[in-house]
Amino acid sequence: MKTLEADALLSAVNEWVAIESPTLDVEGVNRVGTLAARLIGAMGGSVERISGAPDFGDIVIGRIAGETEAPGILLLGHMDTVHPVGTLAGPLPMRVEGDRAYGPGIYDMKGGNAMAFAALAHLHALGKRPRLPVTLMMIPDEEVGSPFSRVHIEAEARRHAIVLVVEPSGEGGKLTIARHGIARYFLKTTGIPAHAGAYHAKGRSAIREMARQVLAIEAMTDYARNVTLNVGTIRGGTHENMVPLHAEAHVYCLVPLPEDEREVRERLMALKAVDPDVKLEVTPGLYRPSFVKTPDIQKLYDHAAALAREIGYPVAGERIAGGGSDGNFTGALGIPTLDGLGVIGDGPHTHHEHLLVSCLVPRTRLLARLFETLPL
Repeated sequence: MKTLEADALLSAVNEWVAIESPTLDVEGVNRVGTLAARLIGAMGGSVERISGAPDFGDIVIGRIAGETEAPGILLLGHMDTVHPVGTLAGPLPMRVEGDRAYGPGIYDMKGGNAMAFAALAHLHALGKRPRLPVTLMMIPDEEVGSPFSRVHIEAEARRHAIVLVVEPSGEGGKLTIARHGIARYFLKTTGIPAHAGAYHAKGRSAIREMARQVLAIEAMTDYARNVTLNVGTIRGGTHENMVPLHAEAHVYCLVPLPEDEREVRERLMALKAVDPDVKLEVTPGLYRPSFVKTPDIQKLYDHAAALAREIGYPVAGERIAGGGSDGNFTGALGIPTLDGLGVIGDGPHTHHEHLLVSCLVPRTRLLARLFETLPL
């Protein structure tokens, strides 16, 4: 598109949103991948697909030539959503109400994907190239922690000078210059079963032990340091008249700094059962490392903010985000990473998920200007 217009951009967004793609629907995610591949080809780019079968869809990688052959820009987006198939026909149909456009994944993050592709298509239509080569990397499993994609993201990032992430913006359009790390842990307790009446004293309750551990874990939260631990699910027992043999719990930890993660890990892995007759197992799960603001990230943000002022649509500032993205992996490698370049809106993972139509033109223009002007 030679000119960036809201109606055309919203139509481009809706093309992504119309394909339902919950993470574990491999066929649906791959249909989004086919759309991405077609759009990359239309810009003269090359396309590579890395199969995630049988568990996940493919990673789609598009390469757009730049004016130079220097290490370029890696742009990260994800194709999967949390919304099950049927959401479009049910609680969250695509619709526009005033300045709000609704749909599953429209905010997180199909709107951002569409803007990034439109920015590059805009340059292509004008006969321009980005200053640096651009690699578009569309991820199929971000919503479950990118267990398949992480190694590929990190390998690709190491070949690039800059990473841009089109996850949604912060409140009012803020750009993300750092993200907390996210760690998950699984706890299991194994007690001694017994009849809860006549033989109660012979039993050792797995649930009672787990309750003690939950209190100990939640007490590790330190709001002053922005370290939070949440026992999000807990299960145990089989019958009310039986001293429970098993209990299990899942723990979700947010930590701003790598040293905080190490401390939390050490404390969780050192947990011991209070009752010596009960077995406690602690198993680490998926982990997104924190990425912290560096001088290079600050320069990248300052450049983007200056471009936004030039466009006449200033960004609302910078933020440190509590939630994770694939930018955690690249930022943790020390590669300058600017996140939150996607749409403005609200309601991720809900039935009122939406973007603001008024943000589409200026934020797409900002992406195009970044492609035209980077590196610093």
